[in-house]
Amino acid sequence: MEPVQVIIDNLPLYLSGLVRTLEICLLAGLLALAIGTVAAGFRVSPLPPLRATGTSWVNVLRNCPLTVVLFFMAFGLPELGINGSYFWFGTIGLALYTSAFVCEAIRSGINAVPAGQAEAARAVGLTFGQSLSLVVLPQAVRTVVPPLGNVIIAMIKNSALVGAFGVGGDLFAVGDTLTSARGLSALPVLIGVVLGYLVITIPAGLLLSYVERKVAIAR
Repeated sequence: MEPVQVIIDNLPLYLSGLVRTLEICLLAGLLALAIGTVAAGFRVSPLPPLRATGTSWVNVLRNCPLTVVLFFMAFGLPELGINGSYFWFGTIGLALYTSAFVCEAIRSGINAVPAGQAEAARAVGLTFGQSLSLVVLPQAVRTVVPPLGNVIIAMIKNSALVGAFGVGGDLFAVGDTLTSARGLSALPVLIGVVLGYLVITIPAGLLLSYVERKVAIAR
């Protein structure tokens, strides 16, 4: 069967998978940004316990395969008595894994801000948290956008692994349904799945490039 015909015949299923994948990416992305920003603050904190916590968080998650993180979320947490839907387990697992890379991207931006900015903030009486949020982070955004964009694109592609751990309805699950349950050939089905991910990643890449250009102009 021709790939185009397979996609057309199963277009509603592909579209529902696309929407489900977008939900996973959006929720995981927002959560990863929040956690990663906090972790980056810990990494540059003057307090040794916070620095140690941020460093441990990054080192453990960056050096642990995403499949292991998702496996723990999907099967380890229920063993510990923590139950929930695979959708949330998978989404949170993806967010936690991505947060380590977000943290390092933001930390690199923080380190690119001249040290005099933080010293000036302290001189006028701002606390570490105030100087970080009001002075340093707004300036760090300009250098953070390119690496952070790469992290977000990688997260979108990594979301395919979330579907392998029981999250129903996403693009990965659509491909599995069409090949296993309906017996369609793998190649045309996978072409449709790939196109679905491209529909997400290409506009995301263009948007991030636009933001990067706007930030560069504002320098």
